[in-house]
Amino acid sequence: MAGDSAVDIGQLSPEQQQALQQYTDVTGQEITDAIPLLERSQWNVQIAIAKFFDGEGPDLVAEAQAAQNEVPRVAGRHETLHETVWSDIAHQHGLHGANRTPPAPRVVPPRPVTYQAPSLISFLLSPFRMVLRVFASLFRPILYILSFIPQSLRPNALTSSLRKSRRSLLPKETAGRFRREFEEYYGTHDLTFFDGGHAQALDTAKKDLKFLLTILISPEHDDTDSFIKDTLLDPEVVAFINDPANNIIVWGGNVLDSEAYQVSMEYMCTKFPFSCLVCLTPKEGSTRMGIVKRIAGPVSPSVFIAGIRGAIEKYAPDLDSVRAERAAQDMARNLRSEQDSAYERSLAIDRERARQRREAAAAAAEAERRAREEAEAAERKEKLRQQWRRWRATTIAPEPDVSVKDAVRLALNMSQSSGRGRVTRKFAPDASLEDVYAFVECYDLLYPENDEEKGDVEENVEKPETYEHKYAFRIASVMPREVFEPTVSVTIAQKMGRGGNLIVEDLVDEEEEE
Repeated sequence: MAGDSAVDIGQLSPEQQQALQQYTDVTGQEITDAIPLLERSQWNVQIAIAKFFDGEGPDLVAEAQAAQNEVPRVAGRHETLHETVWSDIAHQHGLHGANRTPPAPRVVPPRPVTYQAPSLISFLLSPFRMVLRVFASLFRPILYILSFIPQSLRPNALTSSLRKSRRSLLPKETAGRFRREFEEYYGTHDLTFFDGGHAQALDTAKKDLKFLLTILISPEHDDTDSFIKDTLLDPEVVAFINDPANNIIVWGGNVLDSEAYQVSMEYMCTKFPFSCLVCLTPKEGSTRMGIVKRIAGPVSPSVFIAGIRGAIEKYAPDLDSVRAERAAQDMARNLRSEQDSAYERSLAIDRERARQRREAAAAAAEAERRAREEAEAAERKEKLRQQWRRWRATTIAPEPDVSVKDAVRLALNMSQSSGRGRVTRKFAPDASLEDVYAFVECYDLLYPENDEEKGDVEENVEKPETYEHKYAFRIASVMPREVFEPTVSVTIAQKMGRGGNLIVEDLVDEEEEE
């Protein structure tokens, strides 16, 4: 059932999916392992998280249901009366889990709370506080002297007073104080204690699949100094612990500190100095941390190393299998991530190509639209131009007859594009230069080569209202060269006198010239 749930998350209800999201955000566990644990916890996130960090014990409800659903076998039973009685007793008292390692609880010390009394109460209690300080300063040397009494002869009240005299700090600060006091009392050493609380060390060991070696010492115990100097700081022990192949994390604590004292109570420490080895026990639970080795009291370095090595050799293969499984999962996850990245890149390229095609199509459509609009505008402009030419041809004055003595005779060399050659015509003396330009512009209409063009001139054409004509040529004199602009304020007689030779030149646009 768990495997099916892990395969298809969509079959989970919205509440179950929310619980799964909350659980994985806190623990970082794989979904394939998280769903079975949540199912065994009835989808209770708090219970599942507690099982993940503190280890999962036997599921008594599931075992009872399995026992009720178990169908008795018809085959004969080959067992003695003694085995039958012992099996019933073991089933009733839960002795079937006697081979399980003791669970390694996750100890989280409470945060120290400081209460500050109101200023008025502090002022009223200041005399009593000063008297208490005086008595404390007098009692502290006596307490220091009594701390050298062996623990077996020391009263419990004195032990509790020594423990309460130490200031309660945060786990990281407590670990720093332990390392500092350890080095001050026993000198420099090569052991590397974990820089943090016991809960953080346990989480690190579970995450990195390493062994956590917890060492608890009591300064008042008679065997503490000998154990540390002769066993813990022995070169062989230090080399064995620091060997990277053993994957050992060392956490040390002084039972005078509240956190170490809670660890000693949770781990059922009965004798100091106390050492225990903790690791993940995947055969007993996918997230269960168990105590695989206990060493209580002073032991020789060889016995200490042999006990730790035996536990490591027994449980290291299980950790290696979990490590290989995690590596395979990481590889599969990385492969999926690379595939997703490649798919996203390919999708992005396809989107970019589609966008470029759309932009190219839009640009082509816009260019086609502009060309069509320009062609339509040019066609409209040409129609207006032809209409203006037909109108202007009807307004040009006829050529003066021989009776007009002061008429101006002009010889016009038409442009090559017109193909008309040399044209001679008389103009009235009061005709303007613009009239000459209009004559050249409308020459093909005034002197058509066929009857069809002549019919266009005879039509009654009106001047286009919104059109301003621009001549595509210029008229200039040859010697000396002078260009005459198409103006109505200057007459031909003023510029040419009784006559002259002029040339018509086509104007070329700059773009066409280039």
